[in-house]
Amino acid sequence: MPARASRALSRMILGRHLLTAGIQCCRCRVTYHVKRLYSSIPDDVKSLRAVANPDISKIRNIGIMAHIDAGKTTTTERMLYYSGYTRALGDVDDGDTVTDFMAQERERGITIQSAAVTFDWKSHRINLIDTPGHVDFTLEVERALRVLDGAVAVFDASAGVEAQTLTVWRQAEKHHIPCVCFLNKMDKPTANLRFSIESIKKKLKANPVLLQIPIGSGKNFTGVVDLLTNHKLIWKQGRVGDDGRVFESKPLNQSDEPELLQEAQEARTALVEQVADLDDEFAELLLTDFSDNFDAVPTVKLQEAVRRVTLARKGVAVLCGSSLRNKGVQPLLDAITAYLPAPNERHHDVVQWYKNDLCALAFKVLHDKQRGPLVFLRIYSGTLKPQTAVHNINRNCNERMSRLLVPFADQHVEIPSMTAGNIALTVGLKQTVTGDTIVSSKPSAAAAARRAQNQSATGKKCGEHASVVLSGVEVPDPVFFCTIEPPTMAKQADLENALNCLQREDPSLKVRVDPDSGQTILCGMGELHIEIIHDRIRREYGIETHLGPLQVAYRETIFHEASETDTLDRTIGERRHHVTVQLSVRPVDPSSPVGLRQLAFTQESEAQLSQEMKYAVENGVQSSYLQGPLLGYPLQGVSTLIQSVNMEPGTSPAMVSACASRCMLKALRLAGGQVLEPVMSLEVTVSEEHLSSVLGDLAQRRGTVRDIQSRHDNKVLLATVPLAEMMGYSTILRTLTSGNATFSLELDTYEAMNPQEQNMLLKRMAGLL
Repeated sequence: MPARASRALSRMILGRHLLTAGIQCCRCRVTYHVKRLYSSIPDDVKSLRAVANPDISKIRNIGIMAHIDAGKTTTTERMLYYSGYTRALGDVDDGDTVTDFMAQERERGITIQSAAVTFDWKSHRINLIDTPGHVDFTLEVERALRVLDGAVAVFDASAGVEAQTLTVWRQAEKHHIPCVCFLNKMDKPTANLRFSIESIKKKLKANPVLLQIPIGSGKNFTGVVDLLTNHKLIWKQGRVGDDGRVFESKPLNQSDEPELLQEAQEARTALVEQVADLDDEFAELLLTDFSDNFDAVPTVKLQEAVRRVTLARKGVAVLCGSSLRNKGVQPLLDAITAYLPAPNERHHDVVQWYKNDLCALAFKVLHDKQRGPLVFLRIYSGTLKPQTAVHNINRNCNERMSRLLVPFADQHVEIPSMTAGNIALTVGLKQTVTGDTIVSSKPSAAAAARRAQNQSATGKKCGEHASVVLSGVEVPDPVFFCTIEPPTMAKQADLENALNCLQREDPSLKVRVDPDSGQTILCGMGELHIEIIHDRIRREYGIETHLGPLQVAYRETIFHEASETDTLDRTIGERRHHVTVQLSVRPVDPSSPVGLRQLAFTQESEAQLSQEMKYAVENGVQSSYLQGPLLGYPLQGVSTLIQSVNMEPGTSPAMVSACASRCMLKALRLAGGQVLEPVMSLEVTVSEEHLSSVLGDLAQRRGTVRDIQSRHDNKVLLATVPLAEMMGYSTILRTLTSGNATFSLELDTYEAMNPQEQNMLLKRMAGLL
């Protein structure tokens, strides 16, 4: 308790320092002898005001991503400490880290929501977002990567690539994010550099460019060899209270261990050859100037080549260390500034049309009881200033921004302006939500649209501002739902307000009202996600809600192709509305992303319709996708073709939409319905003595084993299993293995239920079981 109280006091002092101007900057002392010592005075805490608007080439917008418990938050904590922005080293187990500031995060020791921090390192400004590793909060990773320029992928060196590592890596690839890899936990007895490198090659299909090799292993891990400079970086062991701030760097020499010298020589030769294979400019330099001796190539030339390889995403730089033991984090910070891109090195097509006008993307919203909604913005062009009006293109509204802040987890510093390339926190944007594009004014957006249209190769006219809106954030569909009820009807309005605020913060949370029962339905990404939402409503809004049983969010599809025609004829007042719609539906592969829900028009039908009427037909069909013919679950794997739409003059778009929806419903019933259930990809790490028990339990859960791999003394079980069978699995697994197993789940695909299971589900939904 005294240690924890001391840390808490240090945090309070930190907050006061961060929010007070004129704090003396951290000073560094570098001594050059046989070795170099890096250190800074620990009593100085830097002010965010000192680096408010650096040159754009000195900015790095990065994210920390990894599988759960790989050490993301611990690595972030060390970065803040060594850069001089915190006074003490926080610990996840003690619940006193900067970025895990939510009560739920500190109690559970996991990251639940992404947190942004800003700090400087060697004349560079780093805007860093620490992201969750749990699959239930994958949206936090998605919206962070949407606005970042680079990423650090953290690996447990004893496990290599794990289940959620694959997920976040795919998300980074989707946004074309250059990455640096950090093999953490090199102090573990089972840490294995070669194993981790091979897993990156095989599972991520990436080219790992090894820049460091470890010195020692397990508890004897003392540092790394920098292969670019041929220097040893050593952190002293056994010193009480050693925070890793001081380490020595000295060149390799013949007095070092022969095994280390040979390993370093072989690794550097492999590094030079690998970089030459990936970068033509470097290969030409080697062949023309250093063909006799590759080792003579200057370090700076090799660093430049590694940077080009990283930015081109031809390879990923790999470093190693142990964040918990305070080793290897400073070289990682150097790698971030050296190899990851500045904002002006990333190209965004839409931004060019705005020139020097403001263009920003809202990627996250938080609610503050005193200040109201806090909106995180990534500024792509122009300058942002407080007390100014801005235009939200998506909402087609103007809003006034009252204050502008630099984010530092839950502590923020107010500043007078923010330039392109930065991440800002704004106060006063009450209508803005995640994915909205913010510009200086409506005329500015119109001017950008004209520039885009004038330079368009086809000259085809798009909808107003369609080409100058930044792409938003893709929100995954929920997989679980349950009812939520307030303790009394007097609290219903308060509950609705709480859910509205939480939905704005978390777009993956969906809330709807059941039309038959009138109950409020809470839809989320998993058991933990809904549990956290329930706890936040209790803590933050003071409402003791009751949750109904957790249920799986199924999907529906159709069996075969079907065509249908429907006519709607109504006379309202003196106006007659008459429309006939003919369409066909057919099943497509539901596991294919392009086959989720397709809608197309024949050339004849498209020629018949104005833009307004085409939109009305699309709206009617899309509304039918939301409720399938069997159980009312959303449709998936259905392709719709509009064959003809005939209407009399004066027919309203609303009637056209209603007719299309009714015709669609008839066609779906004619095509026959089938339930699709979410199937999860399961990875269980378990000791060999408990493997048979886990396998037997999976067989009862309709699981299919894909592979069983060996990882040190454990077995890694890879399987697919229906989500409906995984309720409460963590408790069962803990019982089966006496707590000596871990698992991770990820949505794999939706598959058709077998007839027996589907019949049981239909009876259960009908209340017969």
